Amino acid sequence: MIIDFKKYSSVRIGDKFEVQVLNKIEEFDGFLIGGANNLLISPKPKKMGILGDIFDFIEILDKNKDFLILRIGCKTKASKIYRFAKENNLLGFEFLQKIPGTLGGLLKMNAGLKEECISQNLIKIATAEGEIMRENINFAYRFCPLQTPFFWAEFKLFFGFDKTKDEFLKNARNNQPSGASFGSIFKNPKDNFAGALIEAVGLKGFSKNDAMLSDKHANFLINKKNASFDDAFFLIELAKKRVFEKFGILLEEEVIIL
Repeated sequence: MIIDFKKYSSVRIGDKFEVQVLNKIEEFDGFLIGGANNLLISPKPKKMGILGDIFDFIEILDKNKDFLILRIGCKTKASKIYRFAKENNLLGFEFLQKIPGTLGGLLKMNAGLKEECISQNLIKIATAEGEIMRENINFAYRFCPLQTPFFWAEFKLFFGFDKTKDEFLKNARNNQPSGASFGSIFKNPKDNFAGALIEAVGLKGFSKNDAMLSDKHANFLINKKNASFDDAFFLIELAKKRVFEKFGILLEEEVIIL
């Protein structure tokens, strides 16, 4: 299928490219784009694929008075998973309320908010190489080491949706800027914040044509209207260069550049 990334990606940057649709669990030697929420697509990206709708599902495998075992397809949107958890009084997915993307992408970057992350209730992931148990995956902060596509995953969730945590995590994202963006550009360095470092080197609100390091949160790149890949890439490299020169800290991208 043909996807216009200027319309499909959250940052609204990219051209039209052929993307292979995967409708079964199979080997794939490219990159699965998911919802394209943390991607910056270059003019010559690597081979791309996308899961078919068969992988958009939430299935209850086991249920007792304390918990549910869920199997969730990796094309399922975070918002759908959040609503299911809330409607079924399940604890552990409150943080998904305002996180965009599909389950596959969430797992690939171990997405989360504050102390929460998608791998915390994970049992296993299905890949073309077989099912991989959580204890055999070395997740870290915004990192999953697996290089193979994900098709579905299973989770163990206890009952007791946390309304207080839900409200707190919702408010925790209210300081994030609106507009076309791929969310955070960089991972937070240990004991520091990427946004504060970028602001400290004078780049908060800095623009290159229609690409801007947000004047609300400097770790967000905003496409004001017609930003190009080159504009966005220039700002990413500039922020890394300035922060390293001043603080000796090499910022690591959270956004994936294809």
